[in-house]
Amino acid sequence: VSPHEQVSATVDGKKITIEYGRPYAKGRKLIGGIEPWGKVWRAGADEANKLTAEADLNIGGLKVPKGTYSLFVLPVESGAWKLIVNKVPDQWGAFKYDQAMDLGRTDLQVKTGAPPTEQLTFSFEGFGAGKKGTLKLAWETWQATVPVTVQ
Repeated sequence: VSPHEQVSATVDGKKITIEYGRPYAKGRKLIGGIEPWGKVWRAGADEANKLTAEADLNIGGLKVPKGTYSLFVLPVESGAWKLIVNKVPDQWGAFKYDQAMDLGRTDLQVKTGAPPTEQLTFSFEGFGAGKKGTLKLAWETWQATVPVTVQ
């Protein structure tokens, strides 16, 4: 069972929310195992992750107009992983993912060797009083981050 949760940040009165399913690792090899290298991944469980922004965003250089989108990740064994923002917000997993519907892709900064994270976790960090922060994805010993600026 993968519980469904939301994580959000409010910046200048505008809310940014990610809704996602949170699978557990359960001792399995996930990235590069169950989730193969070079294949678009829903980065969660069940429905594709949903990003809703009440303001225009800049995510790692990708301009994202306010609205609702789905999020995917393309993990690669060597090189930069990609965060994919897709214009179809309501999708089941990545089964009907259509690259032609991408708003765009941006690089994720990835590191491994972090303390293990049993349950897939998205978080917004560092917004404080400013308009700049970070979106972070953690699972197993992986951490992937991308800067986010509220426009």
